[in-house]
Amino acid sequence: MKRILIVEDTEDNRRILRDLLSAAGYGIVEAPDGQRGVEVAQAEQPDLILMDIQLPVMDGYEAARRLKADPSTRHIPVVAVTSYALSGDEDRALAAGCDGYVAKPFSPRKVLSLVRQMLVDV
Repeated sequence: MKRILIVEDTEDNRRILRDLLSAAGYGIVEAPDGQRGVEVAQAEQPDLILMDIQLPVMDGYEAARRLKADPSTRHIPVVAVTSYALSGDEDRALAAGCDGYVAKPFSPRKVLSLVRQMLVDV
């Protein structure tokens, strides 16, 4: 079973993603902030990371940079999932090392499609 790490500080958003992805057959691990997200990714080695950008302790950009700089986690695809969808934010997320980008509010179908696409190569 493929495992997905959800890094999201808002419980409601974590629950929506958890319900959507677990119903689709994925295992889920969670972290409430960027620092924990990096620690959980290093410890759990998930197949994919869904990363909010506006996070406490460490934002998603910095967390993505740290994950991509670490040889033990750089292979894990990171998808930015954010309501911070201003012009240029997708470019900033990709420049920080994210492999994909989804703006909130998101379509569950779009998220599942992107997750499946990202996990084909894993």
